[in-house]
Amino acid sequence: MSETGLSADKSLQIGRHTLKSRLIVGTGKYRTFDDMRDCLEASGSDVITVAVRRERLIDAEGRNILDYIDLNRYTILPNTAGCFTADDAVRVARLGREILSGLENPGADWVKLEVLGDKKTLLPDPIATLQATEALVKDGFQVLVYTTDDPITARRLKDAGAASVMPAGSPIGSGQGVLNANNIRICIEYLKENDPDYPVIVDAGVGSASDVAEAMELGCDGVLLNTAIASADDALRMAYAMKYACWAGRHSYLAGRIPKKLYATASSPDTGVVMPRGK
Repeated sequence: MSETGLSADKSLQIGRHTLKSRLIVGTGKYRTFDDMRDCLEASGSDVITVAVRRERLIDAEGRNILDYIDLNRYTILPNTAGCFTADDAVRVARLGREILSGLENPGADWVKLEVLGDKKTLLPDPIATLQATEALVKDGFQVLVYTTDDPITARRLKDAGAASVMPAGSPIGSGQGVLNANNIRICIEYLKENDPDYPVIVDAGVGSASDVAEAMELGCDGVLLNTAIASADDALRMAYAMKYACWAGRHSYLAGRIPKKLYATASSPDTGVVMPRGK
């Protein structure tokens, strides 16, 4: 069957935003802004995430990252990377809203929330993350929240009003892939209970195309990544790989895999086969 013969997959809906691609790509750590621009295009993403702290928007040569992003093509998802308190994350989120409102980009009404616990692990602070989620939801934001793969925390964040809960596959930038598939499955189960369209996105830790495919095959609605592309030896080639891995993993999940069995099952029938004479 050709790709065009597949039944249409529904679009990913996150709050008031409709995404064509289920891959969300970050804009940090690229060798140059030109590389970033090319990789964003190759990834097929239509939503990209940008750290909005003032020092991250301008490079060492004084160039603004926004000059290398087609604002008519991409919806920007501002993020609060580098924040270690709820108050700081709320402040940075509001700063991002002001910047994007001035640019008339539709991303002004949402935020990727990160409130980190320490600089060594870059794991989220669960209490501060919940506090910031509650404050930002009250302030009118659609909050996509980075969290651990703990299902109880994930459910609390959804109850707090998060538009999407995004459990980490593994620590940020570690490239370890999905370390605890069972916890991701439970997160999906809890978050989609009575709400099957609730978006669950794996955020952080993927390092290869197979990691992305695995996350999608678990039933996640999307994957958010940055380092896996930006720090690859051939970033452009990896961007293409991630695009197709996300597509393949999604359709593998929709197709429904065969059950795992302890013993072999013949793939060819052993009855009803008549061999021609003389053979």
